[in-house]
Amino acid sequence: MKFTKLSYAISLILFSLFSLKPAISQTNPPGFIYGDMLPDAPELAERGEYKVGVKTLNFLHKDQPDVANFKKEEKPIYDRPLKVEVWYPAEGDSPTEITYEDFIGLANDEKRPLSPFSFKGRAERDALPKNDEGAFPLVIVSHGYVGSRYLMTYLTENLASKGYVVAAIHHTESTFEDPGKFSSTLYHRPIDDLFVLNEMEKLGKKGADGILAGMIDVENTALVGYSMGGYGALNAAGAGFSSGFGGFFKQMTGGSDLIMERSIAHPSYAASVDSRIKAVVAFAPWGMARGVWDSEGLANLKTPVFFIAGDQDDISGYEDGIKAIFDGAVNANRYLLTYMNARHNVAPNPPPAESFQKGMHLDEYLRYAEPAWDQRRINNINQHFVTAFLGVHLKGKDYSSFLDLTEDSLEETWKGFKPRTSIGLALKHLAP
Repeated sequence: MKFTKLSYAISLILFSLFSLKPAISQTNPPGFIYGDMLPDAPELAERGEYKVGVKTLNFLHKDQPDVANFKKEEKPIYDRPLKVEVWYPAEGDSPTEITYEDFIGLANDEKRPLSPFSFKGRAERDALPKNDEGAFPLVIVSHGYVGSRYLMTYLTENLASKGYVVAAIHHTESTFEDPGKFSSTLYHRPIDDLFVLNEMEKLGKKGADGILAGMIDVENTALVGYSMGGYGALNAAGAGFSSGFGGFFKQMTGGSDLIMERSIAHPSYAASVDSRIKAVVAFAPWGMARGVWDSEGLANLKTPVFFIAGDQDDISGYEDGIKAIFDGAVNANRYLLTYMNARHNVAPNPPPAESFQKGMHLDEYLRYAEPAWDQRRINNINQHFVTAFLGVHLKGKDYSSFLDLTEDSLEETWKGFKPRTSIGLALKHLAP
Protein backbone atom coordinates (compact mmCIF):
# COMPACT_ATOMS: atom_id res chain seq x y z
CA MET A 1 0.00 0.00 0.00
CA LYS A 2 1.43 3.36 -1.04
CA PHE A 3 1.52 6.34 1.29
CA THR A 4 0.11 9.60 0.07
CA LYS A 5 2.52 12.55 0.09
CA LEU A 6 0.68 14.03 3.07
CA SER A 7 0.73 10.86 5.16
CA TYR A 8 4.37 10.32 4.28
CA ALA A 9 5.25 13.84 5.41
CA ILE A 10 3.35 13.34 8.69
CA SER A 11 5.19 10.09 9.33
CA LEU A 12 8.51 11.86 8.88
CA ILE A 13 7.53 14.54 11.41
CA LEU A 14 6.39 11.97 13.97
CA PHE A 15 9.54 9.94 13.43
CA SER A 16 11.78 12.95 14.03
CA LEU A 17 9.84 13.92 17.17
CA PHE A 18 9.57 10.54 18.85
CA SER A 19 12.39 8.34 17.57
CA LEU A 20 14.93 7.52 20.24
CA LYS A 21 17.65 6.91 17.67
CA PRO A 22 19.93 9.87 16.88
CA ALA A 23 20.33 10.98 13.29
CA ILE A 24 23.35 9.70 11.41
CA SER A 25 26.25 12.08 11.89
CA GLN A 26 27.38 13.99 8.83
CA THR A 27 30.97 13.87 10.00
CA ASN A 28 33.12 11.39 8.13
CA PRO A 29 33.29 7.89 9.64
CA PRO A 30 36.81 6.72 10.59
CA GLY A 31 38.82 5.99 7.45
CA PHE A 32 36.19 7.47 5.12
CA ILE A 33 37.55 8.36 1.67
CA TYR A 34 35.71 10.24 -1.09
CA GLY A 35 33.36 7.84 -2.83
CA ASP A 36 32.97 5.39 0.04
CA MET A 37 29.46 4.19 0.80
CA LEU A 38 27.40 5.94 3.46
CA PRO A 39 24.88 3.77 5.34
CA ASP A 40 22.04 5.10 3.17
CA ALA A 41 23.86 4.79 -0.17
CA PRO A 42 21.80 3.22 -2.99
CA GLU A 43 22.64 -0.26 -4.21
CA LEU A 44 24.72 0.40 -7.32
CA ALA A 45 26.96 2.95 -5.57
CA GLU A 46 29.06 0.13 -4.16
CA ARG A 47 32.50 -0.34 -5.71
CA GLY A 48 32.96 -3.11 -8.22
CA GLU A 49 35.08 -6.23 -8.22
CA TYR A 50 38.29 -4.76 -9.65
CA LYS A 51 41.22 -3.19 -7.90
CA VAL A 52 41.92 0.22 -9.49
CA GLY A 53 45.15 1.43 -11.04
CA VAL A 54 45.82 5.04 -11.99
CA LYS A 55 48.29 6.59 -14.40
CA THR A 56 49.06 10.12 -15.62
CA LEU A 57 49.40 10.63 -19.39
CA ASN A 58 50.61 13.68 -21.30
CA PHE A 59 49.25 14.36 -24.77
CA LEU A 60 50.10 17.11 -27.26
CA HIS A 61 47.48 18.26 -29.76
CA LYS A 62 49.52 19.91 -32.46
CA ASP A 63 48.66 22.99 -34.52
CA GLN A 64 45.60 24.11 -32.61
CA PRO A 65 44.11 27.63 -32.65
CA ASP A 66 45.55 29.61 -29.74
CA VAL A 67 42.14 31.08 -28.99
CA ALA A 68 43.18 32.68 -25.72
CA ASN A 69 45.59 34.91 -27.63
CA PHE A 70 43.40 35.79 -30.59
CA LYS A 71 43.39 39.46 -31.54
CA LYS A 72 41.66 41.35 -34.31
CA GLU A 73 44.47 40.82 -36.80
CA GLU A 74 46.28 37.88 -35.20
CA LYS A 75 45.06 34.27 -35.03
CA PRO A 76 48.07 32.28 -33.76
CA ILE A 77 48.29 28.49 -33.49
CA TYR A 78 50.10 26.38 -30.90
CA ASP A 79 50.75 22.82 -29.79
CA ARG A 80 48.15 22.32 -27.06
CA PRO A 81 49.29 20.15 -24.12
CA LEU A 82 46.73 18.02 -22.30
CA LYS A 83 47.35 16.10 -19.11
CA VAL A 84 45.01 13.13 -18.64
CA GLU A 85 44.53 10.96 -15.56
CA VAL A 86 43.53 7.39 -16.35
CA TRP A 87 41.92 4.95 -13.92
CA TYR A 88 41.68 1.30 -15.01
CA PRO A 89 40.98 -2.23 -13.70
CA ALA A 90 44.17 -3.60 -12.15
CA GLU A 91 45.56 -6.91 -10.92
CA GLY A 92 45.16 -7.67 -7.25
CA ASP A 93 42.40 -8.02 -4.71
CA SER A 94 42.29 -5.21 -2.18
CA PRO A 95 42.18 -1.48 -2.99
CA THR A 96 45.27 0.54 -2.12
CA GLU A 97 45.16 4.04 -0.67
CA ILE A 98 46.64 6.79 -2.82
CA THR A 99 47.26 10.49 -2.23
CA TYR A 100 46.17 12.90 -4.96
CA GLU A 101 47.77 16.34 -5.25
CA ASP A 102 45.56 19.21 -6.36
CA PHE A 103 45.11 22.95 -5.84
CA ILE A 104 42.80 25.17 -3.89
CA GLY A 105 42.43 28.83 -4.78
CA LEU A 106 43.04 30.33 -8.18
CA ALA A 107 46.19 31.43 -9.99
CA ASN A 108 46.58 35.21 -10.30
CA ASP A 109 43.81 35.92 -7.76
CA GLU A 110 45.13 37.76 -4.70
CA LYS A 111 41.92 37.18 -2.74
CA ARG A 112 42.06 33.42 -3.35
CA PRO A 113 45.77 32.57 -3.63
CA LEU A 114 46.65 29.28 -5.26
CA SER A 115 47.97 26.67 -2.84
CA PRO A 116 48.40 22.90 -3.07
CA PHE A 117 46.36 20.41 -1.07
CA SER A 118 46.14 16.64 -0.97
CA PHE A 119 43.42 14.07 -0.39
CA LYS A 120 43.18 10.31 -0.38
CA GLY A 121 41.65 7.88 -2.83
CA ARG A 122 41.48 4.13 -3.34
CA ALA A 123 43.78 3.28 -6.25
CA GLU A 124 47.38 2.29 -6.92
CA ARG A 125 49.70 4.44 -9.00
CA ASP A 126 50.90 2.63 -12.17
CA ALA A 127 49.47 -0.70 -11.00
CA LEU A 128 49.70 -3.79 -13.20
CA PRO A 129 46.59 -3.71 -15.44
CA LYS A 130 43.95 -6.41 -15.61
CA ASN A 131 44.59 -7.27 -19.24
CA ASP A 132 43.48 -10.90 -19.36
CA GLU A 133 39.75 -10.17 -19.74
CA GLY A 134 39.70 -8.31 -23.02
CA ALA A 135 38.94 -4.64 -23.59
CA PHE A 136 36.89 -2.43 -21.27
CA PRO A 137 34.58 0.42 -22.32
CA LEU A 138 36.06 3.92 -22.23
CA VAL A 139 34.69 6.83 -20.17
CA ILE A 140 36.08 10.33 -20.84
CA VAL A 141 35.52 12.82 -18.00
CA SER A 142 35.59 16.61 -18.42
CA HIS A 143 35.62 19.03 -15.47
CA GLY A 144 34.08 22.49 -15.16
CA TYR A 145 35.61 25.95 -15.57
CA VAL A 146 37.78 26.17 -13.62
CA GLY A 147 38.49 22.67 -12.40
CA SER A 148 40.78 19.68 -12.28
CA ARG A 149 41.09 16.10 -13.48
CA TYR A 150 40.76 15.11 -9.80
CA LEU A 151 37.43 16.91 -9.25
CA MET A 152 35.34 13.72 -9.41
CA THR A 153 37.58 10.94 -8.08
CA TYR A 154 34.61 9.44 -6.19
CA LEU A 155 33.17 8.60 -9.63
CA THR A 156 36.30 7.91 -11.69
CA GLU A 157 37.60 5.32 -9.20
CA ASN A 158 34.14 3.81 -8.80
CA LEU A 159 33.67 3.29 -12.53
CA ALA A 160 37.15 1.82 -12.99
CA SER A 161 36.38 -0.71 -10.23
CA LYS A 162 33.36 -1.79 -12.31
CA GLY A 163 35.31 -2.52 -15.48
CA TYR A 164 35.77 0.78 -17.30
CA VAL A 165 38.89 2.63 -18.41
CA VAL A 166 38.28 6.21 -17.24
CA ALA A 167 40.23 9.14 -18.70
CA ALA A 168 39.78 12.49 -16.93
CA ILE A 169 41.08 15.48 -18.89
CA HIS A 170 42.97 18.31 -17.21
CA HIS A 171 41.86 21.00 -19.66
CA THR A 172 44.64 23.46 -20.48
CA GLU A 173 43.68 27.10 -19.77
CA SER A 174 40.73 25.92 -17.71
CA THR A 175 42.22 24.72 -14.39
CA PHE A 176 42.82 26.20 -10.95
CA GLU A 177 46.52 26.69 -11.68
CA ASP A 178 45.96 27.75 -15.30
CA PRO A 179 42.56 29.49 -15.55
CA GLY A 180 43.05 31.11 -18.96
CA LYS A 181 40.48 33.07 -20.93
CA PHE A 182 36.93 31.78 -21.15
CA SER A 183 37.10 31.87 -24.95
CA SER A 184 39.64 29.04 -24.84
CA THR A 185 37.26 26.87 -22.82
CA LEU A 186 34.38 27.63 -25.18
CA TYR A 187 36.33 26.54 -28.23
CA HIS A 188 38.47 23.66 -27.01
CA ARG A 189 36.12 21.60 -24.83
CA PRO A 190 34.46 19.37 -27.46
CA ILE A 191 37.67 19.19 -29.47
CA ASP A 192 39.65 18.07 -26.41
CA ASP A 193 37.10 15.29 -25.85
CA LEU A 194 37.41 14.00 -29.41
CA PHE A 195 41.19 14.31 -29.44
CA VAL A 196 41.53 12.31 -26.21
CA LEU A 197 39.19 9.67 -27.62
CA ASN A 198 41.52 9.23 -30.60
CA GLU A 199 44.64 9.15 -28.42
CA MET A 200 43.11 6.56 -26.10
CA GLU A 201 42.26 4.43 -29.11
CA LYS A 202 45.94 4.44 -30.12
CA LEU A 203 47.08 3.48 -26.61
CA GLY A 204 44.40 0.82 -26.22
CA LYS A 205 45.05 -1.16 -29.38
CA LYS A 206 46.56 -4.60 -29.14
CA GLY A 207 50.31 -4.40 -29.60
CA ALA A 208 50.53 -0.70 -28.68
CA ASP A 209 53.22 0.56 -26.35
CA GLY A 210 52.30 0.98 -22.70
CA ILE A 211 50.25 -0.80 -20.07
CA LEU A 212 46.88 0.06 -21.61
CA ALA A 213 47.49 -1.94 -24.79
CA GLY A 214 44.54 -4.18 -25.60
CA MET A 215 42.49 -2.84 -22.67
CA ILE A 216 40.29 -0.16 -24.26
CA ASP A 217 37.08 -0.71 -26.22
CA VAL A 218 36.66 2.72 -27.81
CA GLU A 219 33.66 1.52 -29.82
CA ASN A 220 31.80 1.73 -26.51
CA THR A 221 32.70 5.18 -25.19
CA ALA A 222 30.85 7.53 -22.87
CA LEU A 223 31.46 11.22 -22.28
CA VAL A 224 30.90 12.50 -18.74
CA GLY A 225 31.01 16.27 -18.29
CA TYR A 226 30.31 18.77 -15.52
CA SER A 227 29.21 22.35 -16.27
CA MET A 228 31.54 23.43 -19.11
CA GLY A 229 32.46 19.76 -19.40
CA GLY A 230 28.79 18.99 -20.00
CA TYR A 231 28.67 21.79 -22.58
CA GLY A 232 31.59 20.23 -24.46
CA ALA A 233 30.30 16.67 -24.18
CA LEU A 234 26.90 17.55 -25.62
CA ASN A 235 28.47 19.33 -28.57
CA ALA A 236 30.91 16.48 -29.20
CA ALA A 237 27.97 14.05 -29.20
CA GLY A 238 25.80 15.96 -31.68
CA ALA A 239 24.26 19.11 -30.15
CA GLY A 240 25.46 21.67 -32.70
CA PHE A 241 25.90 25.27 -31.58
CA SER A 242 23.50 28.01 -32.68
CA SER A 243 24.33 30.86 -35.05
CA GLY A 244 23.63 33.34 -32.27
CA PHE A 245 26.33 31.76 -30.15
CA GLY A 246 28.76 32.39 -33.01
CA GLY A 247 28.16 36.11 -32.64
CA PHE A 248 28.92 35.93 -28.90
CA PHE A 249 32.18 34.09 -29.59
CA LYS A 250 33.15 36.59 -32.29
CA GLN A 251 32.87 39.44 -29.80
CA MET A 252 35.12 37.61 -27.33
CA THR A 253 37.87 36.82 -29.84
CA GLY A 254 38.29 39.92 -31.94
CA GLY A 255 36.12 38.74 -34.82
CA SER A 256 36.78 34.99 -35.04
CA ASP A 257 33.94 32.77 -36.22
CA LEU A 258 36.00 29.62 -35.67
CA ILE A 259 33.52 28.13 -33.23
CA MET A 260 30.97 27.93 -36.02
CA GLU A 261 32.79 24.83 -37.20
CA ARG A 262 30.97 23.22 -34.26
CA SER A 263 27.59 24.65 -35.30
CA ILE A 264 24.67 22.75 -36.77
CA ALA A 265 24.86 24.96 -39.88
CA HIS A 266 28.48 24.09 -40.74
CA PRO A 267 28.81 21.34 -43.39
CA SER A 268 31.69 19.61 -41.57
CA TYR A 269 29.93 19.35 -38.21
CA ALA A 270 27.66 16.41 -38.95
CA ALA A 271 30.63 14.29 -39.98
CA SER A 272 32.44 15.10 -36.72
CA VAL A 273 29.77 13.40 -34.57
CA ASP A 274 31.59 10.24 -33.52
CA SER A 275 29.70 6.95 -33.66
CA ARG A 276 32.02 5.51 -31.00
CA ILE A 277 30.26 7.70 -28.40
CA LYS A 278 27.37 5.58 -27.16
CA ALA A 279 26.28 7.60 -24.11
CA VAL A 280 26.66 10.98 -22.39
CA VAL A 281 26.30 11.94 -18.73
CA ALA A 282 25.87 15.70 -18.42
CA PHE A 283 26.12 17.19 -14.93
CA ALA A 284 24.65 20.72 -14.84
CA PRO A 285 25.67 21.49 -18.45
CA TRP A 286 26.23 25.18 -19.08
CA GLY A 287 25.07 27.15 -22.11
CA MET A 288 21.38 26.89 -22.90
CA ALA A 289 20.42 29.96 -20.88
CA ARG A 290 23.10 31.89 -22.82
CA GLY A 291 21.84 30.93 -26.28
CA VAL A 292 24.45 28.26 -27.00
CA TRP A 293 21.85 25.95 -28.56
CA ASP A 294 18.59 26.33 -30.45
CA SER A 295 15.95 23.74 -31.29
CA GLU A 296 17.69 22.63 -34.49
CA GLY A 297 21.01 22.06 -32.77
CA LEU A 298 19.44 20.09 -29.92
CA ALA A 299 17.40 17.99 -32.34
CA ASN A 300 20.66 16.77 -33.88
CA LEU A 301 21.60 15.08 -30.56
CA LYS A 302 20.73 11.41 -30.94
CA THR A 303 23.07 9.86 -28.36
CA PRO A 304 21.42 8.66 -25.12
CA VAL A 305 21.96 11.25 -22.35
CA PHE A 306 21.60 11.20 -18.58
CA PHE A 307 21.26 14.76 -17.28
CA ILE A 308 21.88 15.54 -13.59
CA ALA A 309 20.86 18.92 -12.19
CA GLY A 310 19.81 20.96 -9.18
CA ASP A 311 16.49 22.72 -9.59
CA GLN A 312 18.00 25.88 -8.06
CA ASP A 313 21.05 25.99 -10.34
CA ASP A 314 22.09 29.64 -10.54
CA ILE A 315 25.05 29.06 -12.89
CA SER A 316 23.63 26.99 -15.74
CA GLY A 317 19.97 27.68 -15.00
CA TYR A 318 17.36 24.97 -14.58
CA GLU A 319 14.07 25.73 -16.37
CA ASP A 320 15.76 27.86 -19.05
CA GLY A 321 18.98 25.87 -18.90
CA ILE A 322 19.42 22.18 -18.15
CA LYS A 323 15.75 21.22 -18.32
CA ALA A 324 15.40 23.17 -21.57
CA ILE A 325 18.21 21.08 -23.08
CA PHE A 326 16.50 17.92 -21.85
CA ASP A 327 13.18 19.01 -23.36
CA GLY A 328 14.77 20.12 -26.64
CA ALA A 329 16.82 16.99 -27.33
CA VAL A 330 13.77 15.40 -28.96
CA ASN A 331 15.69 12.73 -30.89
CA ALA A 332 17.68 11.38 -27.94
CA ASN A 333 16.70 8.82 -25.33
CA ARG A 334 17.24 10.96 -22.25
CA TYR A 335 16.83 11.11 -18.49
CA LEU A 336 16.85 14.07 -16.11
CA LEU A 337 17.73 13.41 -12.46
CA THR A 338 16.95 16.48 -10.36
CA TYR A 339 18.21 17.19 -6.85
CA MET A 340 15.52 19.35 -5.28
CA ASN A 341 16.85 22.56 -3.69
CA ALA A 342 20.35 21.93 -5.04
CA ARG A 343 22.28 24.54 -6.96
CA HIS A 344 25.16 23.91 -9.38
CA ASN A 345 27.54 21.62 -7.46
CA VAL A 346 25.87 18.28 -8.17
CA ALA A 347 29.05 16.66 -9.53
CA PRO A 348 32.27 17.29 -7.54
CA ASN A 349 33.95 15.60 -4.61
CA PRO A 350 33.09 16.90 -1.12
CA PRO A 351 34.85 20.12 -0.03
CA PRO A 352 38.51 19.51 0.86
CA ALA A 353 39.56 19.87 4.49
CA GLU A 354 41.61 22.95 3.60
CA SER A 355 38.44 24.83 2.66
CA PHE A 356 37.34 24.68 6.32
CA GLN A 357 40.39 26.52 7.61
CA LYS A 358 39.91 29.81 9.42
CA GLY A 359 40.57 32.75 7.13
CA MET A 360 40.00 30.71 3.97
CA HIS A 361 37.87 32.45 1.35
CA LEU A 362 34.28 31.12 1.50
CA ASP A 363 34.31 30.40 -2.24
CA GLU A 364 36.86 27.61 -1.72
CA TYR A 365 34.19 25.73 0.23
CA LEU A 366 31.30 26.78 -2.01
CA ARG A 367 33.18 25.57 -5.08
CA TYR A 368 32.37 22.02 -3.93
CA ALA A 369 29.50 22.19 -1.43
CA GLU A 370 25.73 22.12 -1.81
CA PRO A 371 23.92 24.19 0.87
CA ALA A 372 20.92 21.84 1.19
CA TRP A 373 22.63 18.48 0.57
CA ASP A 374 25.37 16.31 2.01
CA GLN A 375 27.89 16.13 -0.82
CA ARG A 376 28.86 12.58 0.09
CA ARG A 377 25.26 11.50 -0.39
CA ILE A 378 25.10 13.23 -3.78
CA ASN A 379 28.27 11.33 -4.70
CA ASN A 380 26.70 7.99 -3.76
CA ILE A 381 23.50 8.73 -5.69
CA ASN A 382 25.54 9.76 -8.74
CA GLN A 383 27.58 6.55 -8.54
CA HIS A 384 24.34 4.55 -8.49
CA PHE A 385 22.65 6.19 -11.46
CA VAL A 386 25.76 6.56 -13.64
CA THR A 387 26.49 2.87 -13.04
CA ALA A 388 22.95 1.97 -14.15
CA PHE A 389 22.95 4.22 -17.22
CA LEU A 390 26.41 3.28 -18.50
CA GLY A 391 25.78 -0.35 -17.64
CA VAL A 392 22.81 -0.36 -20.02
CA HIS A 393 24.44 1.55 -22.88
CA LEU A 394 28.09 0.44 -22.71
CA LYS A 395 27.92 -3.03 -21.19
CA GLY A 396 24.46 -4.26 -22.13
CA LYS A 397 23.57 -4.94 -18.49
CA ASP A 398 19.98 -5.42 -17.39
CA TYR A 399 19.86 -2.29 -15.24
CA SER A 400 16.78 -0.72 -16.81
CA SER A 401 14.71 -1.37 -13.67
CA PHE A 402 16.98 1.07 -11.79
CA LEU A 403 16.05 3.75 -14.34
CA ASP A 404 12.37 3.02 -15.03
CA LEU A 405 11.08 4.73 -11.89
CA THR A 406 8.22 6.92 -10.75
CA GLU A 407 9.06 10.53 -11.52
CA ASP A 408 8.48 11.71 -7.94
CA SER A 409 10.70 9.83 -5.48
CA LEU A 410 8.12 10.34 -2.71
CA GLU A 411 5.46 8.27 -4.46
CA GLU A 412 7.36 5.10 -3.58
CA THR A 413 10.88 4.14 -2.60
CA TRP A 414 12.91 3.87 -5.77
CA LYS A 415 14.46 0.53 -6.69
CA GLY A 416 17.97 0.22 -5.26
CA PHE A 417 17.30 2.74 -2.46
CA LYS A 418 16.90 1.78 1.18
CA PRO A 419 13.43 2.39 2.67
CA ARG A 420 12.60 6.08 3.17
CA THR A 421 15.81 7.30 1.51
CA SER A 422 14.71 8.17 -2.04
CA ILE A 423 13.72 11.66 -0.98
CA GLY A 424 14.40 15.06 -2.51
CA LEU A 425 14.82 13.60 -6.00
CA ALA A 426 12.91 13.54 -9.27
CA LEU A 427 13.64 11.54 -12.42
CA LYS A 428 12.14 12.28 -15.82
CA HIS A 429 12.52 10.05 -18.87
CA LEU A 430 11.67 10.88 -22.46
CA ALA A 431 12.18 8.56 -25.40
CA PRO A 432 13.23 9.86 -28.83
